[in-house]
Amino acid sequence: MLRRDLLKSSLATGLAAAISGRSAASGIPAPATNISSDRSFWLDQMRRVTHPVLSALSQRRLHALMPVEVHGSGEGYRRTTYLEAFSRTLVGIAPWLEEGAATGKEGELRAKDLVMARQAMAAGVDPNSQDYLEFGATGQTLVDAAFLSLAVLRAPRELNAKLDSAVRAQLADGLRATRPLQAGLSNWLLFPAGIEAALHALGQPWDRTRVDRALREHMRWYAGDGAYDDGPSFHWDYYNSFVIQPFLLAILDALGKEDDAWAAMIPKVRAHASRYARVLERLIAPDGSYPVLGRSIAYRGGAFHLLGDIALRHMLPEDVAPEQVRCALSAVFRRTLGPSGTFDKDGWLRIGLAGHQPSLGEGYISTGSLYLCATAFLPLGLPAGDRFWSAPDAPWSSQKLWRGDDMPADHAIDI
Repeated sequence: MLRRDLLKSSLATGLAAAISGRSAASGIPAPATNISSDRSFWLDQMRRVTHPVLSALSQRRLHALMPVEVHGSGEGYRRTTYLEAFSRTLVGIAPWLEEGAATGKEGELRAKDLVMARQAMAAGVDPNSQDYLEFGATGQTLVDAAFLSLAVLRAPRELNAKLDSAVRAQLADGLRATRPLQAGLSNWLLFPAGIEAALHALGQPWDRTRVDRALREHMRWYAGDGAYDDGPSFHWDYYNSFVIQPFLLAILDALGKEDDAWAAMIPKVRAHASRYARVLERLIAPDGSYPVLGRSIAYRGGAFHLLGDIALRHMLPEDVAPEQVRCALSAVFRRTLGPSGTFDKDGWLRIGLAGHQPSLGEGYISTGSLYLCATAFLPLGLPAGDRFWSAPDAPWSSQKLWRGDDMPADHAIDI
């Protein structure tokens, strides 16, 4: 449905703010670049989030320039926050670095960010660098070495093949340095598995048992209707989207053909992910807000990591149009990145969901953790001509239903 139809509804004011790109409440101006209104807005927001991290680390000044905010008992995470910031930034923008425009204004931005990304990688994996990211130093580095691995898997040309050979070797050394770290019986099992998948992609020896355990345990933990338990118990949070399902998809993409049992998991994992993406789309309210449930809520739009991943993969359910996901995620960005206090005076993220809310930071949350919000930008890896970007604005499910549109009832899947 076109924007003019939306503006006729009783929710016209709220919907226009959520979709148009000119929300007065957010204080974010309309995008300056003339690429397409939504894509330009996404690019502006992505670079607003990621540029401080890439710029500082590419200059080997991340430790010097990045402020570190922690809350409660999180002081021990100051040491690892820099790896968190880089890995979580890179995992979100990797598809755009791999497949974004090569010409025009966007092409110029991408070329600059590619240079910074590779320079940042070189700085972060060099043990002699003042910005070395201390792989293996603490248990948290297992998590973020895995997110860095996921970035490598998502950009096999730009963040693997085109890396200098010495940088590739140092990256592999850094990933291997996490092997002595133990993963708990939870989504953490996917972290060593993701690291081994990246080592495989880098042409290095890899450990099949770490992959097999993670995959088999998660198949056993499938709870039904597209969701997995986080270990032996189910949790009301966004970890199916933050970690579990994006890692399952990526690991099976990389290694599914290496084992018949793993290959047999692929159709089910993809079906579960498609269903869970539908659930996530329905959780986005008409104004771009969403339920504030569970831990790690300070990851902001990272709650929709899987939804962006499924859109990027062209795996959305048939009745969930790509353009409605685009508009829904645009509204999420305005709600989570637009409020005053979200960024400090130098452009670094601060703890919170909608502004600065430090009490939302659990003991393991620090400034670097917050950059998982970059994963919601994954669809920028789709070309500008893709339907996700080129189709007219459309309302998402909650907008349709709460203004009175007739829609089929939602149903669980049994697979």
